Amino acid sequence: MSAKILIADDEKNIRDSLKLVLDEEGYSTDVASDGEEALQKIETENFDIVITDIKMPKVDGMQLLETSTKIAPDSFFIIMTAYASVKTAIDALRNGAYDYLIKPVEFDDVIFRIKKLIDYKKLAAENKYLRQRISSDTGFTNLIGKSEPMKKVFDIITQVAPTNSNVLIQGKSGTGKELVAKAIHFHSKRKDRIFLPINCGAISENLIESELFGHKKGAFTGAADDKQGLFKVADGGTLFLDEIADLPLNMQVKLLRAIEDKEFFPVGGTKPVSTDVRIIAATNQNLFEKTKSGEFREDLFYRLNVVEIKLPTLNERKDDIPILVNHFIERYSNEMGKKVIGADNQTMKALISHDWRGGVRELENVIERAIIFCNKEMLSINELADYFRTDNIDTGYPDSLKDALRNFEREHVLKTIKKYEYNKEEAAKALEIGLSSLYRKMDELDIPTKSPKDDVV
Repeated sequence: MSAKILIADDEKNIRDSLKLVLDEEGYSTDVASDGEEALQKIETENFDIVITDIKMPKVDGMQLLETSTKIAPDSFFIIMTAYASVKTAIDALRNGAYDYLIKPVEFDDVIFRIKKLIDYKKLAAENKYLRQRISSDTGFTNLIGKSEPMKKVFDIITQVAPTNSNVLIQGKSGTGKELVAKAIHFHSKRKDRIFLPINCGAISENLIESELFGHKKGAFTGAADDKQGLFKVADGGTLFLDEIADLPLNMQVKLLRAIEDKEFFPVGGTKPVSTDVRIIAATNQNLFEKTKSGEFREDLFYRLNVVEIKLPTLNERKDDIPILVNHFIERYSNEMGKKVIGADNQTMKALISHDWRGGVRELENVIERAIIFCNKEMLSINELADYFRTDNIDTGYPDSLKDALRNFEREHVLKTIKKYEYNKEEAAKALEIGLSSLYRKMDELDIPTKSPKDDVV
């Protein structure tokens, strides 16, 4: 199957000439007279290569490149410019372009570059599985992301893992708390010892002490033999205490003592048992607030919270959705013996626009279900659950991806500003942009610089 190429240029002679030359070379080509038309076509069709001019009306080439990388990450961009500026070329390459051309273009040069790019694209696809396996060997198996929030998480993991410090992971269900805990363990000096997870909310209150610290024979009815607790089983390794907020108050005292003294008493025992474990705790609740209400011991909170990792929700890391989608497509295609290689742009747009209340776990389930019903190379929106098609129609966002992204950006910035009660400095920090950049954004997005209630007298 020949490569599919989109040519975007507001100069008719250039785009028609390029189309003619590339058609003769056997490529399947399409054209767009400006960036907005090109974006609409990229939303609904899959292009291997997009050749775009820098200077175009409505949406310029750099904007087209930036927006398209979010919904069509597998499309390779070649930027054309009449301005033989090294800076323009560097900016394009930094923003994700694979090559650039200086106008007036030479057709032989274009053909040569496209052939090289197609060869590179094939090689990249062939190496995709190998790269994922190499990534798995680093201990970050299934912990996927390139967004700024996830880069911060990876950075903290890398720094804290070699130490013996306790770690508290906070995040909603589906954000990957156990995956982070495993990554810390497998990058630590304890990686050759046991990683032992225990869900504190899944064990009844009258059994939790025996599970953690063990018991002696005859300690209570049914204790027919000595039992080794998980604190001893994990000796030398890492104990992952998930849902730590559900631990009963009386057990919080004993846990604190075990952590501080590095020893504990089994139920019914009179001699202390020593242990060397690293504690990684996790919760989907606000543990600090629970210390204020007296539901969680403050001293235990600070003992566990030596290093805190806050995991972003999937809605806070939308840039990672295309990577995660492709990862799950590959996983379940291999498991089911299918040859699905990706999702079309309409499907990717629907997935990016969805409100992921169940996080990455929900996304994984959605892709697994879709692969079951997919019998072609590209996943389409028809294989997704019905509510995705409804969401895609009734979100209230415009069809234009540019306008939809602008609306989404405005909502997010405005929500953040309101959260910090129109304190611009705090909002800028939360958004991870400079204060001057925030003011520019507010001006671009037509966001008022002060709260409407400030005008009330």
